[in-house]
Formats: sequence, structure tokens, C-alpha cells
Amino acid sequence: MTTSIALPAIIGAAMVDSINPCAFAVLIFLLTYLIALKLKQKILLVGAVYILTVYVVYFLAGLGLLSILASTSITAWIYYLAGGLVVLLGLINIKDVVLKKEATLKIPTSKKAVIEKWVKKTSVPAAIILGFLVSAFELPCTGGIYLAILTVLGREGLTFKPIVYLMIYNLFFILPLIIIWLIIYFGNTSEEISGWYQKNKNVLRLIMGVGMVVLGALMLGGVI
Repeated sequence: MTTSIALPAIIGAAMVDSINPCAFAVLIFLLTYLIALKLKQKILLVGAVYILTVYVVYFLAGLGLLSILASTSITAWIYYLAGGLVVLLGLINIKDVVLKKEATLKIPTSKKAVIEKWVKKTSVPAAIILGFLVSAFELPCTGGIYLAILTVLGREGLTFKPIVYLMIYNLFFILPLIIIWLIIYFGNTSEEISGWYQKNKNVLRLIMGVGMVVLGALMLGGVI
């Protein structure tokens, strides 16, 4: 296996991770709820706070895990275990789409009421809490990708390069959220966005699943 990872591989993995139906759904629900209450002026601020919180929480969680991995010898079996886990999770996503089943990897149903409660508060503090909750609850959706990348970065220790790569990774992770936020703010109706999401969520899950399998296969093959 290689001893370092190239930036394009980091960006590619982040883009796969960013195709995240969990985070998409919550953001769309939040912004469409503001529109329904005729509070469109809040979309810019509340949406920005939510996305920034997701970035900060995801980055700090990754940094904490990276520090643990960096202080541990990343043996071949740990590395390949992470790669195998990503392949498995990717295959689960693909299986659910092909068999037209409800997503296995999703925010737990028991947590949805908590998320809905904070969405309906429509405030900046609520957006911070919501971003934190979603970052924690969505780990079943794509956490395997993050773990795999952190395992790769951990081989280089807790140095400047892995930390910068982690910052870049999370920037690309939130990029689709930024795009959705701006599209809604600058004119597309909530019905159009919600309709697009409902129509394409299985395609998103399939792309994410295939991407996870490819990433895991590259790790198992020693390419990254």
C-alpha cells in the first residue's frame, strides 16, 4: 500500500461523501419550512449557520479521530479493514436501490422527531444545534468513507499536510449543501427543490454506493 494520498483522491472521496441524502433532506426541510412560514429573509443566515456548523463539527470529529489514528501504528490489517468496511457499506447502498428498498444507512427514525423539533424553531441557535445533531446522526449514511480517509491520512501522523487535507475534504463535503442553499435563496421554489430531491434520491444513493465501492477497492488494492 502507498504511504501518502494525493489531493485529487481526497477531493474525489469528499465528493462521494458529499452526495449525502441525510444532510440534503434536513437542509431542504429546514429551508422549505422557512419559506412556508414566509421567512425567506432568514434563509441566508440560518442556512449559512447550519452549513458552517456541519463543517465545524465534521472537521473537529475528524481531527479528533485523526489524532488517535496518528498516535497509533496504522497496521495493514487496520487499513484493509477500513477499506473492506467502505466496500460493504457501498454494497448495502447499491442493494437497497436495486431492490427498491428503504435505505438501510439513514438517520435513525427515532431521531427524526428531534430534528423536526429544532427545524421548527427557525432560529440561529437552533440551526447550530441542528447542524450538530445532523452531523452526529448522519454518520450511518457515509461515515465509512470518512473513516477510510482518516485511516489513510493517519499514516502520515498529525502533521500540517493531513490537517490541511482534512480541511479541504470537509470543504468539498459541504459544497452540495452550499449549492442547494443558494439555489433556494435565489429563486427556485421549495416545491421544485423537494420534488427534485424525491425524484433523484435513489440515484444519489446509487452514485454514493458505487463511489464507496470504488474507494474501498482502491484501498484494498493498495492504490491509495
